[in-house]
Amino acid sequence: MKKLLPRLKNKYVLSMLFFIIWIAFFDDNNFIVQYRYKKKLAELKQDEVFYKNEIDKNKRDLYYLTSNKKNLERFAREKYLMKKSSEDVFIFVDENHKRIE
Repeated sequence: MKKLLPRLKNKYVLSMLFFIIWIAFFDDNNFIVQYRYKKKLAELKQDEVFYKNEIDKNKRDLYYLTSNKKNLERFAREKYLMKKSSEDVFIFVDENHKRIE
């Protein structure tokens, strides 16, 4: 401790210590902010992976729908309850009020 005290009285050491403390805790990019940025970056990377998988899935579905007219018709009937003019569509609802197609 006795060896450290004279060194702390040096103006260069004091200014360097002040600078390090300022950067570490009081600056706009302090340790807490950097931690939050890294956490947000990890979340965004997870979102990126999710959305890339969704894009791939949608591309496969688009190819499936555009490759065959019957597939498109089936999709329209099941998803959007479309029908031909000569048909009737019946929607059955179970006891839990969930739509059954």
